[in-house]
Amino acid sequence: MFEYRYSSFYEVLHHHAQKHPKAVAYFVNDHKISFEKMLHKVDAFARFLEFIGVKPGDKVALYLANSLEFIIALLGAQKLGGVVVPINNFLKEEEVVYILNDAEAKILVASAEFSKELQNIFFCTQVEKIIWEGEYNGLDEKNIAFSEIIANLESHEKVAHTTDIDNLAFIIYTSGTTGKPKGAMLSYRNIFSNILGIEKLLQITPKERFIVYLPMFHSFSLTVTVLMPLYFGSPLVIIRSIRPFSNIIKQVLFKRVTIFTGVPDVYNALSKAKLPWYFHFFNKVKFYVSGAAALPEETLLRFKKRFKKGVLLEGYGLSECSPVVAVNLPHKQKPKSVGPAIPGVSVKIVDEDMVELPRGEIGEIIVKGDNVMQGYWKRPEATAETIVNGWLKTGDLGYMDEEGFIYIVDRKKDLIISKGINIYPREIEEVLMKNPHIKAAAVIGVQDEKSGEVPVAYIELEDQASIGVNEIKQYLREHLANFKIPKAIYIIDELPKNATGKVLKRVLKERLKK
Repeated sequence: MFEYRYSSFYEVLHHHAQKHPKAVAYFVNDHKISFEKMLHKVDAFARFLEFIGVKPGDKVALYLANSLEFIIALLGAQKLGGVVVPINNFLKEEEVVYILNDAEAKILVASAEFSKELQNIFFCTQVEKIIWEGEYNGLDEKNIAFSEIIANLESHEKVAHTTDIDNLAFIIYTSGTTGKPKGAMLSYRNIFSNILGIEKLLQITPKERFIVYLPMFHSFSLTVTVLMPLYFGSPLVIIRSIRPFSNIIKQVLFKRVTIFTGVPDVYNALSKAKLPWYFHFFNKVKFYVSGAAALPEETLLRFKKRFKKGVLLEGYGLSECSPVVAVNLPHKQKPKSVGPAIPGVSVKIVDEDMVELPRGEIGEIIVKGDNVMQGYWKRPEATAETIVNGWLKTGDLGYMDEEGFIYIVDRKKDLIISKGINIYPREIEEVLMKNPHIKAAAVIGVQDEKSGEVPVAYIELEDQASIGVNEIKQYLREHLANFKIPKAIYIIDELPKNATGKVLKRVLKERLKK
């Protein structure tokens, strides 16, 4: 399907540094970093990793805030054939220790601001050295300053290892919504195929400018806003934190960003925010891409009314697919749809026996293509259950229309069966989100003696909103059949979410058990 020009992302950087060395690769605050300077930094870091014994196949873990150092470490490790393990920096010590041990990581690159979670790492993992980004006070032979590596080492010009396109590049740990997280093994081919599929669909050119403020460790950010700009030689604006959001708006304007990626929470906030008039007039954004969680229809429609110049495109993906599976077309969008599969990816809707269903019928979404992971790290049984004859079972329920547009109905595991009738939590959540008093909603299924299962809703209200449980139930009765009305509704201060804004329904279910 695709012609693969490169076998690794280090090779991509090297190509750009040779072809247009002075071109801007990264913007960090008020600084510009050219491809030539970036290559020098990456080569210096790779040289140090080689000195401390990193070999092909060794795992280098990243527990970093968004930074240039994240990208330097990633490319430096991959130059030597190392496997990069990005770790969610929202995780706490016990969770980080689990991933480091499961991945068998030898080297950890970490931001000093997360040092509290790493105090006991040398005692309970195989990690041999920590390389610290930022100000860290306890430097010694095991704790090394990232800045000193870059400042004191000469460039490592000789390529120490030739990477094959099918070599393991990343182990991305799933969010662990059920049980312990599993490591999805992604090759260079997996990621390259995803980038090329998006390129064909959106007509991305080197003239684009990207911005990354979502956490770089997440598969959506990693592919779409870190590796894709590098592939095209497009400048990337690096933002360390989503707060203050006013800084992101300022950088979008000043750096003339054309590709803006976000999660539904961001677009919900933007659709309601009081932005200065000149933002709408001067911004250059062509595409606003939404991923990582379901985009409520109400948010999409409200955003379209306020942002006339750029197009908001909802996509769909999962870490196991590198991660993009589908995205709406710039010239044709359908509300509630995540669009058709991107080029190079095949999608089917199937029943329990993996038999394809007719268009319009709800079943499990399965995916095939070069973007499908190699498998789960050290989990052959889980891999065999998930990938059947090359088709990856997503665990998502949906249907496809006659034009190939995909509609996500719900997670298979979230489906509620009450008195033998299917209830889809997402349908109830969509209705709740249309109420102007409700900021966010999550519906889960709980066991019930009479019905088998019943829906229960958790509600997060807008600031200053004044609405009670009875009013919410009355509102739902006007829009939904009685059997879909939640048996109980809980109004809480804030829904538990992961780093990209996806509600952790597992946590809500655990609350009900207490």
